[in-house]
Amino acid sequence: MIEIQNIGFSYGKTRVLSDVSLKAKAGECVAILGNNGAGKSTLITCVNRIRQPKKGEVLIDGRPVRRMGRRELAQNVAYVAQKNEMSQTTVFDCVLLGRRPYMKWGASGEDIEKCLAMLRRVGMEEFQLRSLDEMSGGELQKVMLARALVQEPKVLLLDEPTSSLDPKNQYEMMALVRELAHERQITVLVVIHDLNLAIRYCDRFFFLKNGKGYCYGDSQAVTDDVIRDVYGICGHIAKIDGKKVVVIG
Repeated sequence: MIEIQNIGFSYGKTRVLSDVSLKAKAGECVAILGNNGAGKSTLITCVNRIRQPKKGEVLIDGRPVRRMGRRELAQNVAYVAQKNEMSQTTVFDCVLLGRRPYMKWGASGEDIEKCLAMLRRVGMEEFQLRSLDEMSGGELQKVMLARALVQEPKVLLLDEPTSSLDPKNQYEMMALVRELAHERQITVLVVIHDLNLAIRYCDRFFFLKNGKGYCYGDSQAVTDDVIRDVYGICGHIAKIDGKKVVVIG
């Protein structure tokens, strides 16, 4: 379980988050939703201490994140940024970096096998000797997801993982994230803008508005009123082939 308790964060005098709280269980995929500037990315980077909250606490299985050393934190929390820098590093070496929190003197046979297994799982095994700068946006996101997952985290943080992907790769990415979250009992916090992707692949939904938690719950929390109040647009919840969808306008 992850528990975020009354997190507050400011950039100088500009308050970005104010008393934000949520709880999520192992295996749950939680969508972090809201307009640009609502504090979504700031919130998840407070979880892994990229940013230090001005107040509040983050607990993983009851243990405060602020008390964890770097190695322990990396064994508990993995993060995939919205944008990742290209380099001439090979795909395999990039994924192997995810095993660093467990290495002592070098990569073991177990580390190598886990990397190969994860590359197979995300469909990137045949690209393992290619350079990252030869990857498409969708391929690179899969590589970064593989690197995060070989950390064997309890919590996986994803910042707009589908923002640069075509529709096919968007659905493949989110389906894979949900499958692995449920299978490995990883708690996933995913910042996402596409409400329909969120509804289809996430278990719970946390809406931020002006840096504060607006509402949180299962798919019943996604309503016409919430969409109007949070996003300032007219949206209608409908069902198509038995699946809940958001129709804008």
